[in-house]
Order: sequence, then structure tokens, then C-alpha cells
Amino acid sequence: MKRFYESVEAVPANDGWTVSLDGKSIKTSAKQTLLLPTIALAQGVVQEWQVQDDEIEPLLMPLTRFANAALDRTSTMRIDVIGQVCAYGESDMLCYRVDEPADLAERQVAEWQPQLDWLSRAYGVELQVTARIVLVQQSASALAAVKNAVKSFDDFRLTGLHAVTTACGSIALGLALADGHISADEALKLATLEELYQMEAWGEDLETIRRHDELRQEITSASQFMTLALAGA
Repeated sequence: MKRFYESVEAVPANDGWTVSLDGKSIKTSAKQTLLLPTIALAQGVVQEWQVQDDEIEPLLMPLTRFANAALDRTSTMRIDVIGQVCAYGESDMLCYRVDEPADLAERQVAEWQPQLDWLSRAYGVELQVTARIVLVQQSASALAAVKNAVKSFDDFRLTGLHAVTTACGSIALGLALADGHISADEALKLATLEELYQMEAWGEDLETIRRHDELRQEITSASQFMTLALAGA
């Protein structure tokens, strides 16, 4: 789509902010006004629209994409979105370890276990780990604590949490990133620990590197979205 506007600005409206193009508020895919919770997020969206050239590239506008999803999807399907995020409490990647090779097993304990320990301290979520292939049965109390944590997120931050948790395969990493306990780069490193180990042993794989780059972009953008969407940001 060709660029059709000259000016972009953030405008206060209805206890939030909209973004206008030549004086007209941006609409979501479902034709809602793109109403944003903070000036920081509105300014981030403004910048995405300002830097577009003659052709608008939606893939270069992740904040706009997440805001659309928050308003059109999360707000109308909140229970379903919460359920999708909470499902990772039953199969969190950090809970599935190896017995061998020994150095990989040691790395998993050293790098993954601190995140589960943090999750226990921060949210009271006690997830059990296993070195077996079969699904480990997490306790009802742990899953209830996961749900309580996820339900505390508003629609905007829940949208970002959904993206990060899905990208990482881990609710522990999703919550840690949302709370600022780890950075986006740390989340990516932990989520791809086994693949990084394999490339250290056998050499780089271009397809794996390409996929990691895509994950980095998604995790970084979702992290930024959650930060900017915080009240008072």
C-alpha cells in the first residue's frame, strides 16, 4: 500500500491516546479507533508511521500490529488468550531437561533453573522438571498460580505476553521478560539454548540462524510493546 498521508501525531482522547494521519484517527482492522493506553506507546506507533517511505511496510510496524491485536483480538477473546498462555504452564520448555550429554544437562540446570526459581519467588509457581520424554504433570496449585499471574495483565500487556510466551515456548520466560527480570536477548538465548549448544558443537546452521533472527525481532518488539503499554510509561 502506498503512503497516503503527510503528518502523523499522537492525540489525547477518552483517557488514552490515538494516532492521527492528516488529522484522521487510525482504525484497526476491525474498524475500531486505535485507542492506546499511554503516550509512550502512542509515540512509538507515531514513529513507525513516520518512518514509512513511499510504500507502507506493515512488517516494519510491530507496535501497530500488537495494538491492533490487543483491541481486535485480545479484548474480545480474552478468556481464550489467557487459556492459550496458561497452557504453557503445563508444558514449559524449561521443565524438560536431558540426562546427556552431561555438559548440556549442566548448562540447562545452570541457566534454566534460576528462571524457575524466580518464577516461584515472584508468582508462587512451583513447576516440576523432568528428564523423561513423557509430559510431567504439574500440580493444580502451580497451574492456578500461573492463571492468576496471567489474568493480572491488561489486554495490551497480555497481547505482548502471549507473543513472547509463544515465541519462547515458556511461560516462565514470558513472565520474566514482562517483569523486566531478563532482557529480550537473554530470553532468546534461554529459549534457544539447545540449538545454540548444537551449533557450538557442529557449526552454524543458516536456517537456524535465520529463525533465531525472526524470534529476536518478535521477542524484542513484544517486550517493547509491554513496556510502553505500562500505565505511566
